[in-house]
Amino acid sequence: MKIGELAVAAATPIETIRYYEREGLLPSPPRSQGNFRVYEPGHVERLSFIRFCRGLDMSLEEVRVLLRVRDAPGEDCGDVNALLDAHIGHVSKRIRELRVLERQLKALRESCLEARSADQCGILGGLARGAQAPAVAPRPAKGHLRSVHSK
Repeated sequence: MKIGELAVAAATPIETIRYYEREGLLPSPPRSQGNFRVYEPGHVERLSFIRFCRGLDMSLEEVRVLLRVRDAPGEDCGDVNALLDAHIGHVSKRIRELRVLERQLKALRESCLEARSADQCGILGGLARGAQAPAVAPRPAKGHLRSVHSK
């Protein structure tokens, strides 16, 4: 199949497929006489696996590890267990961060319960005050982003 057919079969944009190829997650397919990429069913299956992992908020590096182990079926899966344990920790931390964010947003919303003129808006005032405070953003764990979901 051609790249457009692969894109449809795996519900993945063409540019994402090319990106995964450049990153080495998806092997480059052979080319036809007309220099078109010729994908096989294995590409659909691998791309679907990658997309599912990305949907679980896994980083490219995490997916790379999973694919490496998956490509060596006789190997021990201890790395997979460790990776998933670490990823669960990342997700748990992100959930805690999102709960803090939710409380902050609710507190902002409580500061303006009815429509007023913009210069009297409690939400805008709170946002302006917050923007003046020194920001200290927590750094994500190495190799893991706050969110790695594809759009």
